[in-house]
Order: sequence, then structure tokens, then C-alpha cells
Amino acid sequence: MNENDTKRLSRLTAILTQLQTKRLLTASELANKFSVSKRTIYRDIKALEQGGVPILTEEGKGYTIMDGYRIPPVMFTESEANALITAEQLILKNKDASFVKEYTEAINKIKSVLRNNTKDKANLLSTRIVFRQNTANETTSNHLATLQLALTNFNLTKIKYHSTDTNQTTERIIEPFAIYSTQENWLLIAFCRLRSDFRAFRLDRIQSLNIHIDTFEPHKITLQEYFEICKTKYSLEPLT
Repeated sequence: MNENDTKRLSRLTAILTQLQTKRLLTASELANKFSVSKRTIYRDIKALEQGGVPILTEEGKGYTIMDGYRIPPVMFTESEANALITAEQLILKNKDASFVKEYTEAINKIKSVLRNNTKDKANLLSTRIVFRQNTANETTSNHLATLQLALTNFNLTKIKYHSTDTNQTTERIIEPFAIYSTQENWLLIAFCRLRSDFRAFRLDRIQSLNIHIDTFEPHKITLQEYFEICKTKYSLEPLT
């Protein structure tokens, strides 16, 4: 997700919350608020409508949302909530303070309508996501959403993993703990039962994975404590 995508996600979320809190808003008012053109607002409104939001247009007056419409908790699946939380952690690293502020306010409103169980898992995930800038913006894997669910539900996960360091492929049962991003790849931090220790797995090297029904006991350490342990043991990065 590049910066333009995250800005639009932030704006769409903020427009939706604005429409829910005010009776009527014009394209000009929205354009001024978000420092974009009216044409951009027209496209954003269309995108929200295509997403199922019942926006009504009152000719010459502006936009409003159908009476009684609110974002119900059932509209957000756990995976969708996880996607919002992941985007939030990326945006929190942005250098523009106003952008961070607007998105934080919007995402807090979205969190307020999540079901309690989903909200607790979203809050857990927000403490277990770390971003570093991905300048190449390359797609390297297709496992992130599945592993997020395994992480927040404490599901044991079986992976087939190829290590380029040893040129070996092994099957392992792991306990997902945290996820972080480097400039090149997504990595999963997990307790590996094969090695009886924490390891960091590059998602692009996971050849297959299977989420088990069986669960594991949540680990007591925080992500920051884990990194401190890595610093002491390995002097640099988590061991892969």
C-alpha cells in the first residue's frame, strides 16, 4: 500500500464518519476539509456508494446518509478489522502530524462499533504490528491475513518453510506471536516447536501453511521485550 492509497483510505473513512455525524455536507465543504478537489470528493462518494453505503444526494444542498444507517458491528469481519488496524500502524509512522491525527480519530470511531470480541483482538494486533518503509512496494507473499487470524486467535500453525541460508525445506508447528515489515519483506515472529525457541519467518519463504483448530497459551512477553532479548542474544535482528 503506497502513500496515496493510505491517504485515500484515511479520507474515505473520515468522510463516512463525517456523514454520520452531520445532517448534510456539500462537496465543497468536504473538499475544503480534506484539501482536495470537488472532483476527488465525487469519486470518493461514488466509491462509498459502491461499497454499500446508502448516501443520498439532495440537489443543490449536498450529501447525507439514509436515516437510521449506522456502521453495524456485523459489517466488519475480523479480517476486515485486522486490515484497518494494519493500515493504522502504517499511517502512525507517517511524518505528517495532521494526517495521523485525522486517521486516528476516524479509526477510533470505527473501533467503537466493533463487537467486543473483535475489538479485543484488534487491540491485540495493534500492539503486535511493526512497520519499516517498503520503498519497492512489492508483493512478496499471500499469507498475511491468514496469519493475523492465527495470531489473534492463538491457533497453532503448520508451515512448510524454505531457508535460503541452509537451502533446506522443513515442516514446523509454530505459535504466531507478532508480525513486522522490513523494506523488502513481511516477517512472522513465532515460537517454533521444532527449534524450541522464537524465530522470525519471512512470509515469502513459507511454501504452504495450515491453521490448526488447536490453540496455544498466549506468550507473556511483550513485543518490545522480545526485541530486547534478540538484541542481547543475536546483537542485531531476530534469528530466522
